Amino acid sequence: MSQRAAAALRSSERVSVPRLVLTDQLLERMNALREAIAQRAFEIFESRGRTTGNDLEDWFRAEGGVLHTAHLELAESEDALLLRAEVPGFRSEDLQVGVETRRLTIAGKREGRTQPVVQRLIYCESCPNELFRVLCLPVDVDPRRATAAVVDGVLELVVPKAVRPVAIATKTDCIVRVEDYRSWEAFFARILEFHV
Repeated sequence: MSQRAAAALRSSERVSVPRLVLTDQLLERMNALREAIAQRAFEIFESRGRTTGNDLEDWFRAEGGVLHTAHLELAESEDALLLRAEVPGFRSEDLQVGVETRRLTIAGKREGRTQPVVQRLIYCESCPNELFRVLCLPVDVDPRRATAAVVDGVLELVVPKAVRPVAIATKTDCIVRVEDYRSWEAFFARILEFHV
């Protein structure tokens, strides 16, 4: 874990822990978000007079209006991956983190801000109230040992790398003809070249 996260964990005032969940629990939410983005993209398409040719632009515009994109930083050490994601305005109770062997999913939904009725709003820039981000990981990780903390609007996730079993080659004493040994050696060399 980073020094900043470790120091923050010691002073529990600024640290909160989001829920680590199974990614399967996020599938329903992902489907609902996809439907909301598709509906918004169609509304954008209709507002442009139903002219074709900008489907992808409409989709990205709709996605930006529905979801907050968490900016990510992924670092690797010898034994773990450290992910930092900017989640401003999201509390740990608002976040769910799904960790799989090769994939990470961050989902969040916060309560919408309500504006007093007596004010006349002149200008407003705010992020959407939903967050969803999926990241493919470069190495196998152990999801059961993942730890997460939200520190000053940044989600810090430490995921240890998976320990791969070491294959141990055993030798048995046997008598093999030299010609057979050379042909087997050539055969396995070709197989290794094919798989590399």
